[in-house]
Amino acid sequence: MIDRTALVLFVGLFAVLGLASMVGYVLARRVASAEARATVDNLNARVKAWWVMVAIFGAAFLFGRVVTLVLFALTSFYCLREFITLTPTRPADHRSVALAFYAFIPLQYVLIGVDWLSLFTILIPVYAFLALPALSVVGGDTSNFLQRTAKIQWGLMLTVFCISHAPALLMLRIPGFEGRNFLLLFFLIAVVQMSDVLQYVFGKLFGRHRLAPNVSPSKTWEGLIGGGLAATLLGTALFWITPFTPLQATALALAVVVAGFLGGLVLSAIKRSMGAKDWGTMIEGHGGALDRMDSVTFAAPIFFHLTNYYFAA
Repeated sequence: MIDRTALVLFVGLFAVLGLASMVGYVLARRVASAEARATVDNLNARVKAWWVMVAIFGAAFLFGRVVTLVLFALTSFYCLREFITLTPTRPADHRSVALAFYAFIPLQYVLIGVDWLSLFTILIPVYAFLALPALSVVGGDTSNFLQRTAKIQWGLMLTVFCISHAPALLMLRIPGFEGRNFLLLFFLIAVVQMSDVLQYVFGKLFGRHRLAPNVSPSKTWEGLIGGGLAATLLGTALFWITPFTPLQATALALAVVVAGFLGGLVLSAIKRSMGAKDWGTMIEGHGGALDRMDSVTFAAPIFFHLTNYYFAA
């Protein structure tokens, strides 16, 4: 059943992305103004990012749970690296940074692999939050100690703890849905990323009222409402791949859209506070890994815990 369902999803995605790529190619050759060209380039960059995500999902589906966890662990690694690079540390913090990268990232994902849910949910917000400042204080540098410690803690929380809740959906035991948890992960990422794209499209087409001009000048109320509702409808249409009823899928998709929007806004605020436009340059023309995962940081834990509370055994 999951093979047939996944095949239908991937065929549909390839068709949509193929059409989007062709439309982007035609538009890129026809637009004349600099503003229109910038908009088309941005859309094409988002389509290219989607091709990469589909390839990753395909690899995860074909090779199973272990490969999925490794791919998300690598994503967390690169996102944390971008976060730490943009928020510089001092020599006294290097032990804490090393512990975050080489102990807490792998351990967090190993806990998913062995289905240790109780420790998974407290490893970083309890043990890492206590261990990291303890290691930093040994260095004896008290200059901006609270600010420096909070940066490392917050970076680990966003890029590892929050993002790891996406593959953690594979841990959930939902009666009647055994062996199909990969589809929950697909539902989450599809709604989050389509919300991001559709908010951008609606904002460009209909945007008149800026939502938070000092944080993210491109975000508008029209983009949020139009794109958010469209992504919510997409989630509703995908109810058949989940254990949810259409109404439940609508409610969860709406929660994902709202959480994803807030995540993107918070990460934008952090970038602006550091005087940066993008988190990195990993994705050509479209920033770094964290620029693509910013919405997931808030959406993944919300979706995981709602699903766990209401549907898991």
